[in-house]
Amino acid sequence: MAKFNHAARTAATSPVVTERTPSVRTYEGAPGYVRDAKSELFLLAVTHMVGEPTMYERPRKRDRRFRRLVHQVAVEDGEWLARFLPWLRTEANMRSAPVVAALEAVRARLDAGLHGLNRQLVDGVLQRADEPGEALAYWTSRYGRSIPKPVKRGIADAIRRLYNERSLLKYDTASKGYRFGDVIDLVHPSPHPDKPWQGDLFKYALDRRHRRRNGIPERLSVLRRRAHLMALPVAERRAVLTGDDPEEVAARLAGAGMTWEALAGWLQGPMDAAAWEAVIPSMGYMALLRNLRNFDQAGVGDAAAEKVMAKLADPDEVASSRQLPLRFYSAYVAASSRWRPALERALALATSCMPSFPGRTLVLVDTSGSMTWLRISARSTVLPVQTAALFGAVLAARGDQVDLYGFADGVFKHRVRPGGSVLEEVQAFCERIGEVGHGTRIADAVRATYRGHDRVVILSDMQAMIGFASDGVMDSAPGDVPMYGFNVLGYKTAAMATGRADRHEFGGFSDVAFRLIPLLEAGKSADWPF
Repeated sequence: MAKFNHAARTAATSPVVTERTPSVRTYEGAPGYVRDAKSELFLLAVTHMVGEPTMYERPRKRDRRFRRLVHQVAVEDGEWLARFLPWLRTEANMRSAPVVAALEAVRARLDAGLHGLNRQLVDGVLQRADEPGEALAYWTSRYGRSIPKPVKRGIADAIRRLYNERSLLKYDTASKGYRFGDVIDLVHPSPHPDKPWQGDLFKYALDRRHRRRNGIPERLSVLRRRAHLMALPVAERRAVLTGDDPEEVAARLAGAGMTWEALAGWLQGPMDAAAWEAVIPSMGYMALLRNLRNFDQAGVGDAAAEKVMAKLADPDEVASSRQLPLRFYSAYVAASSRWRPALERALALATSCMPSFPGRTLVLVDTSGSMTWLRISARSTVLPVQTAALFGAVLAARGDQVDLYGFADGVFKHRVRPGGSVLEEVQAFCERIGEVGHGTRIADAVRATYRGHDRVVILSDMQAMIGFASDGVMDSAPGDVPMYGFNVLGYKTAAMATGRADRHEFGGFSDVAFRLIPLLEAGKSADWPF
């Protein structure tokens, strides 16, 4: 009788790997598994808001762990890090963590006598025009004003890509410790050969920083148009917004690089409907998303609202905006129902990597106290549990037969209506937080809900408690049933052995890591998503 040569699913491996047997404990006392350095760094980096506290780690402790892992991997496998960090910035949509990681990696590599890749590491993570100044501020606060050449050259490369008239108007403000002129002074970039105006821009940024009263060069037309607007008496400025041709008014503001923040300051008065309607055509995606409530309060008209909704739901705009999916939920909660169809469409586009599972799937969302105690960052209104609930609702809406449960000390089932609003379901799910206690009993939750499903997906901080039925997550479902843990906070200790034997773990605030799951479902070993 054949034992092996029959239809069977191939055992697949995944990149986030732990030891095979537990050697530590989770923060809540269950058996814990130590990850290798790359795996630990990956899960921490995709969830790390630098300087922000979590339930179980103070900011300094978490930041130290991050730096230690970066230093180790930078020396052991710089090529891996050089692939990972640009992905972390551009695909996983993290901002501070990749900048910190690149600079700390250079420091560790220089200390170890390694001189390749360093300039590339810095350049690859700077994707917005305020980030060269952020990088210098971080370096000098940690290591002083002696800046190594690879750091300077990497920042200079980024400046050539990122500095233009509009970015200078938006980001070169008095609130910044490092102004554009300071950065130029320190790293001495040469103008890009394909940007003949950039030399004039660099000179003007230096003159502006050092308060030299030289005029604006002729080639810097955006800056000259802004200066013309600023010269208008305050009493005459609001009349600019009431011109005969609204498109002409919008074009005039856009041509002067006028952001909504700049317009509000220029008017020195409230942003009424006319002001918003004039600046909406030139507003960026994030600015639109964050101001939906302001549009409602000002009474923005239907024509302008249609433009906003069209941009919010445009696939190319969503892709280039690099918004984390949780941003759409925040906007949904804050804004009126007017915007909800566009936000629903935008969320669907922003979670395009989420799989549509065939067969029966069990999805468990952690509603314990550690998922609800702190917001993701000081500037965010979103809790970790809301991110987990969002991913759970998307999986439930897309799969064939998905059973979605919340769990803590007990479990509750949440039914997702076919074809219904995912954002509405997230809100309804989150209203049930606290219904079944506040513990993190992962193993008990799986045992209580598993009924022959084809796979189990756990959305949690993975800091399991010792359960009543068993204190291990590994055997809470049959060993040949794939179990995927999606870690939304990146703590050090894993709740199950991962990377092999149908036990896998991913993480983050974006949908990109989910793209590995279909490979594993097909019996293929999955590499890093970058």
